[in-house]
Amino acid sequence: MSPEEYADHFLENDGQLARVKQNIAEKGMPDISIAPGYGRLLTMLVAATKAAQVLEIGALGGYSGICLARGLTPEGRLTSLELKQEFADVALEHLTEAGFGGQVDYLIGQAVDSLEMLKQEGRKFDFFFIDADKENYPVYLEYAIELANPGAIIAGDNTFLRGRTLNLDKNGPSVQAIRRFNEQMATDDRLIGTILPAYDGLAVAMVKPQGQ
Repeated sequence: MSPEEYADHFLENDGQLARVKQNIAEKGMPDISIAPGYGRLLTMLVAATKAAQVLEIGALGGYSGICLARGLTPEGRLTSLELKQEFADVALEHLTEAGFGGQVDYLIGQAVDSLEMLKQEGRKFDFFFIDADKENYPVYLEYAIELANPGAIIAGDNTFLRGRTLNLDKNGPSVQAIRRFNEQMATDDRLIGTILPAYDGLAVAMVKPQGQ
């Protein structure tokens, strides 16, 4: 038994998230939702930081959206960026069933376009979760830093790319982008960050308040 399997054993009784995963599979959507242990971590981090405005880049079927929304106060809101309308529709259905439909807004289209719109609107967020196309992770990180309130948390999933990030023989565009993302999350002077090495890797950082 792997450490991840051991940890997941205690999280398998979450019927709501299990139904979401089953429905995602039945609809033929990609099986790429965040791992259960990291989903629980997202809930904890949103709640612990009292994040009122959360931005998710990549909705898929709503699994991570539910995890994020579970940490929100009743007044908090989740803004979710999704390329495909059909995926956003499934995600909204699942969040509504979970009781969070009134707290989420979906922006459809290329995430970079939505991020630029949010920037032009002067929007600010307390928490960011990045789980979308890997080649744009460094771009999404720069937008997150620009859109962040002081002390905001940024989390990025799949930072190992099923081992390809660690394999020096792999140098495709996605691998190179994730390597840059990981390095920046851990070393950028604007951030205090680390990389959690379980599951497929999760990078987590806090945006430093100005002057620190």
